[in-house]
Amino acid sequence: MNKILSWFCYIFLKPIVDLIFIKKVKGLENRPKTNFILAANHQSHLDQIFTAYVAVPRSFRMIGQVDRYNERILTKFFRDLIYFLAGVIPLDRRSPESKRKVIKKAVDVLKKGDILIIYPEGTRTRLGEGKIQKAKSGVGKLHLLTSLPILPVAVKGSFLLLPPGKVFPKIKKIIKINVGKPMIFEEEIKKAKNLDSNFEEFKKISQRIANEVIEEIKNLYQKI
Repeated sequence: MNKILSWFCYIFLKPIVDLIFIKKVKGLENRPKTNFILAANHQSHLDQIFTAYVAVPRSFRMIGQVDRYNERILTKFFRDLIYFLAGVIPLDRRSPESKRKVIKKAVDVLKKGDILIIYPEGTRTRLGEGKIQKAKSGVGKLHLLTSLPILPVAVKGSFLLLPPGKVFPKIKKIIKINVGKPMIFEEEIKKAKNLDSNFEEFKKISQRIANEVIEEIKNLYQKI
């Protein structure tokens, strides 16, 4: 989302989100002055709203899947329209080539100076309220390739508002957001500096970083 649209959301939409959804927010002062990788747990499609809430009014991009509901023409149309307006980077999780392109695009976005929003679990949880899944390695890989800080964010309540399988959300003021302190893995960056991203050692380091990030998100979730 470019800066103009982000400011529009900050001025006109954020107060509405505050009014009907947000119950408590902690840690917004932890957002780095530089751009960063925002890593959050993922329980609902509404998480795109609540993670954008943390990023506005700065310019940001998200990674969004395109491998579900492709057979539904109307759904695909509205998804593509929203993705276009919000500047979402499309990902087909079934395609290794799509994954490679998304990593490259995400690195370009971060080097340009935008914030990148990513959900380390890779998909919405089906395990219920509070159940955070294992992390995929992508967030670690992006950290190693850019050296930018990872901002862990826990969102609580979105599963109750719009769990997987539901179309229309409940309107309740129950959302709690806890923003942690930026995470920088300096030793891991040094170890990976001369490694190709396709090397097994690079992948292992990426996964270790992702595991630590998801553990921090779990801690933040429990403390909301």
